[in-house]
Amino acid sequence: MSVEEMISRLRGMYPGGYFHVNRDPYYMLISTVLSQRTRDEVTIPATRRLFEVFDGPLKMASADIDEIQALIMDVGFYRVKAQRIIDISRILLKNYGGIVPDSMDELLKLPGVGRKTANCVLGYAFEKDVIAVDTHVHRISNRFGLVKTSSAAETEKELEKVVSRQDWKDINGLMVLFGQNVCRPISPRCGECGLNDICTRIL
Repeated sequence: MSVEEMISRLRGMYPGGYFHVNRDPYYMLISTVLSQRTRDEVTIPATRRLFEVFDGPLKMASADIDEIQALIMDVGFYRVKAQRIIDISRILLKNYGGIVPDSMDELLKLPGVGRKTANCVLGYAFEKDVIAVDTHVHRISNRFGLVKTSSAAETEKELEKVVSRQDWKDINGLMVLFGQNVCRPISPRCGECGLNDICTRIL
């Protein structure tokens, strides 16, 4: 089966795609920073609580760190992330006029922003053709034999070679949903999987 067929099947399984309530670049950036090593069911409400109080970089940059920590304390490493949120907001105000940049090089200059976070912002907020590789994308791509890689950075490069550019920005959302609901890292639901006829995992 081709990569195109796999993506087509995933679209059929998740026709609504990976829905983000707010695609504003700043909201997406902060939300993705909060999501690092944290589940969506924790990240999403924490982000909403935070933005109900501090709804932009100007307010966030001048916020009391203890107040931010209290709002996001459910997420992993919340103390570190609270400081990063303040630092990111101050840098955006100082260097970018309060606007989130839409280039990989500039996003990577922000504290706590790696390629996965940058690609999520570029793909979801700016709708650019990028592949955001998180643990789900890395695991599933290797499990199904799309790539043979040992790191997220390698997976991103190899997927770019085998996936049509028009599908790049959708890979993350589809595989996140698939990875959360079916192709889980531990005890995957292979019997319920609509792709088990092409999976290379040894059962």
